[in-house]
Amino acid sequence: MLDSLPKAMSDAAYERYVHINLPHARTVAMRVAGTLEALGAFGEATNGGARSLHEALDRLERSLREFDDDPPLEAALRAADEAAERARAVVDVVLETRLRNDRLGQHVRNLFECLGLAEEGRTLSLLCGERPDSALR
Repeated sequence: MLDSLPKAMSDAAYERYVHINLPHARTVAMRVAGTLEALGAFGEATNGGARSLHEALDRLERSLREFDDDPPLEAALRAADEAAERARAVVDVVLETRLRNDRLGQHVRNLFECLGLAEEGRTLSLLCGERPDSALR
């Protein structure tokens, strides 16, 4: 499978692949949803963004639902890319609200780490409220 990819691409693809954990990404996505619920994101007092947030979380969950194990490299990269797009949509909706919290940011960071995108996760986690001095950073 790696033989069909150019050498530089195969090294980069494999490096990302070893960090992808789609079953755990599904678990972390549920933690993001739970934290948002605990922050009141879906309550009556929200700014009307609850529906779009719920829809974005549902799309993310559906993209990860089938993974009890990680698939081979190419399929894992495709699935991680799709889940990352949907996770970015969740973050975009969150950023339209005032919902911020250290735990939420940690979950966002961990979600992107599970998708093989640790650097992006570090950046987005701060936007979602993770403290820069968090012991888990």
